[in-house]
Amino acid sequence: MAIAEGAWREVALSDDEFRRIVTLLGRDPSPVELGMFGAMWSEHCGYKHSRPWLRLLPTDAPWVLEGPGENAGAVDIGDGLAAVFKVESHNHPSAVEPYQGAATGVGGIVRDIFTMGARPVALLDALRFGPLDEPRNRYLFENVVGGIGGYGNCLGIPTVGGEVYFDPSFNGNPLVNAMCVGVARHGDLMRAKASGPGNDLVLIGADTGRDGLHGATFASVDDPKASHRGVIQVGNPFLEKLLLEACLELLRGDDIVAMQDLGAAGLTSSVVECASRGGVGAEIDVALVPRRETGMTAYEVMLSESQERMLLVVRPEGLAGVRAIVERYGLHASAIGRVTGDGLVRVRDGVEVVAEVPAMLFTDACPTYQPEAREDPGIVRRRTAPLDDIPDLTDGDAGRRVLLDLLGSPNGCSRRAIWERYDHTIMTGTVVAPGAGDAAVLRLRGSARGVAIAIDCNSRYCSLDPELGARHAVAEAARNVSCVGGRPLAVTNCLNFGNPQRPARAFQLREAVRGLAAACRGLDLPVVSGNVSLYNETAASAVMPTPTVGVVGVLDDATRHATMVWRSGDEILLVGGDRPSLGASEYLARIHGRTEGSPPALDLDREAGVQRVVRDAIAAAALRTAHDCAEGGLAVALAELALASGVGATIDGEPPAGATNRLDERWFGETPSRILAAGDASAIAGLAERCRAEGIAAFRLGSARGDRMAINGLGEWDLDELRAVHERGLAPLEGVNGQPGVVP
Repeated sequence: MAIAEGAWREVALSDDEFRRIVTLLGRDPSPVELGMFGAMWSEHCGYKHSRPWLRLLPTDAPWVLEGPGENAGAVDIGDGLAAVFKVESHNHPSAVEPYQGAATGVGGIVRDIFTMGARPVALLDALRFGPLDEPRNRYLFENVVGGIGGYGNCLGIPTVGGEVYFDPSFNGNPLVNAMCVGVARHGDLMRAKASGPGNDLVLIGADTGRDGLHGATFASVDDPKASHRGVIQVGNPFLEKLLLEACLELLRGDDIVAMQDLGAAGLTSSVVECASRGGVGAEIDVALVPRRETGMTAYEVMLSESQERMLLVVRPEGLAGVRAIVERYGLHASAIGRVTGDGLVRVRDGVEVVAEVPAMLFTDACPTYQPEAREDPGIVRRRTAPLDDIPDLTDGDAGRRVLLDLLGSPNGCSRRAIWERYDHTIMTGTVVAPGAGDAAVLRLRGSARGVAIAIDCNSRYCSLDPELGARHAVAEAARNVSCVGGRPLAVTNCLNFGNPQRPARAFQLREAVRGLAAACRGLDLPVVSGNVSLYNETAASAVMPTPTVGVVGVLDDATRHATMVWRSGDEILLVGGDRPSLGASEYLARIHGRTEGSPPALDLDREAGVQRVVRDAIAAAALRTAHDCAEGGLAVALAELALASGVGATIDGEPPAGATNRLDERWFGETPSRILAAGDASAIAGLAERCRAEGIAAFRLGSARGDRMAINGLGEWDLDELRAVHERGLAPLEGVNGQPGVVP
């Protein structure tokens, strides 16, 4: 069948890319081939604009068991165990159908983990929305949270951590990043690498429908006005739970050669990627694919993104056994093809061959681009704007009001309204739960060890200086892991940016990856997995650049961990840090309405030292309380500790102020490499001595006591007063009972 003029643009291929396909094939592609190229050469699958920069990231370390290129990364955590983890985006679907978009994002990232042979043990999410006083943003927020909780809770996987941030740049463009962590024995890790010509290709799980058609290309174009409801996948978490258990049981045997999730681009990507990784070919017959809708074409079957499906490469002699296990879980296993030795991906529809292309053309021949990258002069002006016209806190009551405002703001308030929608105790492995510490901690069954997990990014920092902001994202996520006692091991990232074909967006992407690479090398953290989500913008604006960073660490003894809870009588020590700055701070944005100034400088050697001394003290059981100083500065961090503990504090010490010795810089300015530590007097004295020996700054701030918090020169508050504003910042979530409701 001839290709209609311009038909390639319907699958997000440019004219030049279509001509490249014709040259590679030596002929026009068939309609099915064109759709497959459109999916595999999309930004979502092909990483056309990011692949050149991703090569900068460090990926190797002695403890890395599996790096980028597989469904997820894996690192050695001791005792023969591996942590398997990855973060991915579901931004574009969530902007259209927030409940299903977020739910299927969770389902997809979970499949990436158990496809590797690991049992998923934890979920985290990183979310971005526009201001909640706008009805549509509130609708997106409530239903995204509902979708995450609805899917994860039904699967029986605890959602143990995450972060959320609000800014007008996310109007109409929510960011929904989901991270999953699993645990496996080293010898149980499975790769998605087809091998053995003659082995069967078996599809298990849900039947195939028309949902999700062109999902990969939808997430790879800048088309804010188009309606894309038809591309949104619909999830079934109960079926996924059956699929999960069936796959883990199958992988305990010897019949499975490879396993690949059907995610973006569905059957196309799973078949192509398995074949390409293994250097083999594959032949399938779409007529053998079980369907839940009649009249589906080969094109629709190949590009459907129906959820809860898995492709297996099975030894022929084991096919009957595989079917028996799958059917015991109420699922079906359909042999739809076989591995071949000719390197071709051949698609039949009965006797008709509808596609026949070398697998490597879909992957290795995908074009890459490095468009002009140029910083927006407006960003330069904002970053270098003088801040000497900001009035200091001279009014005697001003400091009191500022702290209450920051604690009650959407970016500073309690996230209880979110985490209470999630089951974080199921599986009984959660040691440090949401709100109790800077990172989640989970115990490992059969081992004394634990894993610590955090996810983070300061989008405002990245908007003003993407290279420095990305370095901060790595440092803060690692710092959060260290604050609970975890030794950071590796990074997964999700790069959320606007249209890379625009010079300012290309600059942000390039510089952010450079920043990630620099910080990961400086902190000895390999990047083992990740995802890229581009074209996050509307006609009005692009989102703030948000290179989300997830860090996984290990505790040799899970019982030796720290939380945010101090006890009455504890001494309070500020470990590390430099002079704080108002530039790019939450205080400047919230109180003065200005997103200006440069993010604070970051010394990676100092950062590593601060994390190490705190982590060592926790491991030695000499420190039980630690908390990172982040958005909002030192006063906000102290208030958070008091609220988490239910015990007030008298802060009579004076930490460093900025260069001008301002009160607002001292208490609300921001700078990295600062951790608040609390414990009995002897433990804190020992930690201060270790800091002095290591050349790390340490300042005694005061002690924990009573039911009030008093900060030297700033003000005094009842804990009940602080708690009231902190808890009401996000109103209780409503309308998230599994139905998306009325679209505002």
